[in-house]
Amino acid sequence: MTPRRFPAPWRAVELDAAFRIEDATGYPVAFVYSERNDERRAAMIDKMTYDEARRIAVNMARLPGLLGAKTEGD
Repeated sequence: MTPRRFPAPWRAVELDAAFRIEDATGYPVAFVYSERNDERRAAMIDKMTYDEARRIAVNMARLPGLLGAKTEGD
């Protein structure tokens, strides 16, 4: 079996205007962008709120565990 390209566990890292989902080696797998300021977000098309982006990022970081991926010590 070939090793996973993005090893588990993944984690969500909070940035200024986004969350970065990283694999176990710290490699960025995805970014989820948001805007905390409601007035600025209203002027932008389809920008998520901070809470929406956080929920999505946390759930994306859980994917390897949900799919039965083994972590580095397993």
